[in-house]
Amino acid sequence: MNSLSFLNHELERFPSPEYALSDPNGLLAIGGDLQPARLIAAYYEGIFPWFNADDPILWWSPDPRAVFVPGSIKISRSMRKFLKKQDWQYTINQAFEQVMAGCSAPRSNQDGTWITSDIQSAYLELHQQGHAHSLEVWQQGELVGGLYGLAIGQVFCGESMFHTQTNASKAAMIALHQHLLKKGFKLIDAQVMNPHLDSLGAKAIKRDDFLKLLKRFRDKVPCPHSWEKTEVAIEI
Repeated sequence: MNSLSFLNHELERFPSPEYALSDPNGLLAIGGDLQPARLIAAYYEGIFPWFNADDPILWWSPDPRAVFVPGSIKISRSMRKFLKKQDWQYTINQAFEQVMAGCSAPRSNQDGTWITSDIQSAYLELHQQGHAHSLEVWQQGELVGGLYGLAIGQVFCGESMFHTQTNASKAAMIALHQHLLKKGFKLIDAQVMNPHLDSLGAKAIKRDDFLKLLKRFRDKVPCPHSWEKTEVAIEI
């Protein structure tokens, strides 16, 4: 039977994702905190936080789940031509805080943002501990796009992306795919399917299947130095 759990501030095991509500899809628990240990425990079990500024902390594990296999991203012919014309540079972990700030900016069709100051502080701490990472897109020294997420073993859990130049967030995803493929990652969790992810080649799979893949790869070790600060390139 599906049921909603209420968490206190003591770190405790999350309920199994199978108990998540179907309406709203995937809502599993309320409360707790955003301490690093709890966040890592959540992602390890296929759970992530998402809530508006005035809400309590809400924890989710939706069904179905949007995923990529590293390297499976769709790159259209027009996108290939576009990227070849750009003088963009791509880096790993060079500007995590700036990327989060870019992702937190309200979209044109939104009144606010779910990436609150508390979320930014929590994930910055995860970054400083070596768990959360960013990929940046630069144009002549200006940050024009990027994304961030968590690495759990050989699984990358994507959180958000942004762009100030057309296609910069798509370029960030392409660069991420190619980087993760080289570094031995096996799965990218994109959380909830949307038209943008679908256009890039994401697949919607059953939550049970996602959790099986997560359990298979979450304790595996990717290549050493996967997240050292460095410049990367897109191969078109």
